[in-house]
Amino acid sequence: MDNENPVAADMSQNADFVLTVSSLVKKYGTFTALDGISFNLPAGRIIGLLGPNGSGKTTFIKSVAGLLTPTSGEITVAGHPIGVESRAAVSYLPERNSIPEYFTVAQAVTYFEDFFSDFDRKRAEDMLSRLGVPGDAKIKNLSKGTKEKVQLVMVMSRRARLYLLDEPISGVDPAARDYIISTILSCYSKESSVIISTHLIADIENVMDGFIFIKQGKIACIGTPDGLMKSTGKTVDEYFREVFRC
Repeated sequence: MDNENPVAADMSQNADFVLTVSSLVKKYGTFTALDGISFNLPAGRIIGLLGPNGSGKTTFIKSVAGLLTPTSGEITVAGHPIGVESRAAVSYLPERNSIPEYFTVAQAVTYFEDFFSDFDRKRAEDMLSRLGVPGDAKIKNLSKGTKEKVQLVMVMSRRARLYLLDEPISGVDPAARDYIISTILSCYSKESSVIISTHLIADIENVMDGFIFIKQGKIACIGTPDGLMKSTGKTVDEYFREVFRC
């Protein structure tokens, strides 16, 4: 943590870490996408991973999900280094829809149930029923907002330890955002944590337990909304605009 950071909040007071990241570096040739990221994340937290385009957010999320190999540094999820066991503990929502377009909604549910041992089919079917999405509907025929909701239902119906959500509320209307946020809140447990990457800070600020600003591959600020308000008198959205002012 940055000792000069006026709102630095230690997210390592709980010994039950869902995620530990130590000196994480990821390079693409001569370009450094992540430059020495370190922090610990206890269970039962919703964290906003915030930064402009190109700051390293997606690279970080994919590294934790085990989809990218770090250049150096260490990551553990639920006590496991990146590998089969860590991947089994992570439920990852990519920025773009990853469910095959030719699937029906019911086929998507069966696919996730077959692929993930921690998938809760009843939870998924209950949420889809509340959304009014029929099982025989083709993914390709759904609106963008409904596709986003269906994919989120699949991801949040797993009993994972760590949920990694890359831009889950971008490009959908305010009502859809409200549903997505309420789904996230209702599905994660005190044994799990959620990392949400988003540009729409104001929409998630009220549900965040903490935030991490990433700037040019480094942690620029890490803290809590309450701590930030006490230290600076600013909301996370206001402080973000100050830190990343062009």
